[in-house]
Parts: sequence; structure tokens; C-alpha cells
Amino acid sequence: MMETIAFYILVIVTLFCAVKVVTTPLVFRAAIYLIGSLLGMAGFFMLLGAEFLSAVQIVVYVGGIVVLIIFAVMLTSEPGGMQDRPDMKRTVPAAVVSALIFGALVYVFSLTEFKSIYPTGQGKGLAQAIGEKLLSLGPDGYILPFEVVSVLLVAALIGAIIIAKKERGE
Repeated sequence: MMETIAFYILVIVTLFCAVKVVTTPLVFRAAIYLIGSLLGMAGFFMLLGAEFLSAVQIVVYVGGIVVLIIFAVMLTSEPGGMQDRPDMKRTVPAAVVSALIFGALVYVFSLTEFKSIYPTGQGKGLAQAIGEKLLSLGPDGYILPFEVVSVLLVAALIGAIIIAKKERGE
């Protein structure tokens, strides 16, 4: 019963924040609402029993990506700056198409039977298995893509700062 109540509270909070992300004209507030939406998704992971994925959601997305967006907004523009209002001639058809695609996905997922891909009874937790796979140097490891993505993110941040400084004339 408590899980159901928690689920519906998370649904309301996550959907409210997601709608506010795309409808608020203030860029900084949109980033703050994005934090709320991503924290709601982390709550869903907790309800599903995936504590490791919940922690990754918070650390990577809330702690990394959104904070990076906030820093980029504060470095490149006035934090209280307004965005242009969306053109309703494009917004309404895009919303209708998005709703149809979402409905089709919900229908397809409701017909699909999902099975667990994780072996049980091996004595290792999911977090340990993911960590070993992610940081393994062997042929089945993902250490090289992990490091390449980190270098790519740093390069993108440096490039964004250089472009922002050129446009401001500094």
C-alpha cells in the first residue's frame, strides 16, 4: 500500500517537473525543474529495487549533467534570461505526435513479457557485477569507452566555454 502511494506521489512530482522544464520561459528555472524530474526518476529506480541505478541517476545526471548545464547557463548568459516563447503552430502538432508515439510505446510494452537477464544465486550483487564489467581491462570490459566518454565530455565543456567567450567578445 505504501509503495503505491509513493509511486503516485513520484508520478505527480516527476510529471509536474517535466512539464515545467519544457514550459517555463526561464532557462535557470528549467534546469532546476530538470533536477526535480531526474530525482523523481531516481525514486522510481528505488521503488523497483535498483538502488545502484538510483545512485547512478543522482550522481551522473543530477550531480554531473544538470550542474554542468547550470554552470554553462551562468557562464554564457544572464541566469534570469528569458527564452523565446514557442510557436503554438508547431507546438500543438508536436505534442499530439509525441502523445501518439508515447501511447504506442505503452501499448507495445504492455504486451511484452520482460524476463530478468541477471543470473541469480551467484553470490554477487548487481552493483558489484556492473562495477567489475565497467572497469574491467579484459576483452569483455568497458574501461576504454568509459574513459573516451569522460575525455569527450571534458572536450565538449571546453569547446562550449570557448564558443561562449567568442560570442560575448571577451
